Amino acid sequence: MYNVLFLDIDGTILKPDQTYSETTKKAIAAVKAQGVDVFLATGRPLHEIHDLAEALDIHSFIAYNGAFALHQGNVIVNEPIPQEQIKQFTNTAAKNGQELILYARDTNYMTDPKSPFIKQFADLFDMKSNALYTSDAADKILGATVLNAAPEDVPMYEIDANFRLSPVHVNGAENSYDILRKNVNKGYAVEQTLKHLNISRDQAIAFGDGMNDKEMLTAVGTGVAMANAHEDLFPYAEQQTTSVTDDGIAHGLQQLGLL
Repeated sequence: MYNVLFLDIDGTILKPDQTYSETTKKAIAAVKAQGVDVFLATGRPLHEIHDLAEALDIHSFIAYNGAFALHQGNVIVNEPIPQEQIKQFTNTAAKNGQELILYARDTNYMTDPKSPFIKQFADLFDMKSNALYTSDAADKILGATVLNAAPEDVPMYEIDANFRLSPVHVNGAENSYDILRKNVNKGYAVEQTLKHLNISRDQAIAFGDGMNDKEMLTAVGTGVAMANAHEDLFPYAEQQTTSVTDDGIAHGLQQLGLL
């Protein structure tokens, strides 16, 4: 009945301490053994999730909140943010005492690598491939995160109808927002992936916990929200499972008859 499974990482696979349970790993392996194609679907940059992917034996990805998708080495989606918008975001951050981390294919570009806000965020997500942002990289940016931003600052970055900010739903990342596009997001990448694989949405499952997962949960036949999800995400999910600290992926897959 199901042919593909999309799994968010933070708050879905990874617990608050950035580890995953052996039960989660075994559940993913059991589903793969049934022939289900498994994707990691994350806001993180692709170059920062290799170790996790290798540990879980997963080789297909949606990264940068949907701006890049890869199925077993074949690129499906590659949608950088337009340079003019990147310039607007960096100017806004500079004027308002905020910082940006801008994600390219192989590098995390930071407006001020010495900023305590950036250091804290980079340490939290164990970012390794970091560099100072310059305008030379503007055409390479697939995603971005605003740091040190209050809720009332959000409209400054929603510069047109295509952009929205989503709070980073991870303990320790308060006042951080991912810059998302309404036409390029996890849901868009899922749709393109299903089309590429010739799989119907009814044959697809997705698990998530953050507001950057809402489009993904509605792009599949069965969207599952973790019990620890952002409260505003639940209306977008068909089902709810237990929390990430209570093996939510395994419980959800059991509910669906896959374990």
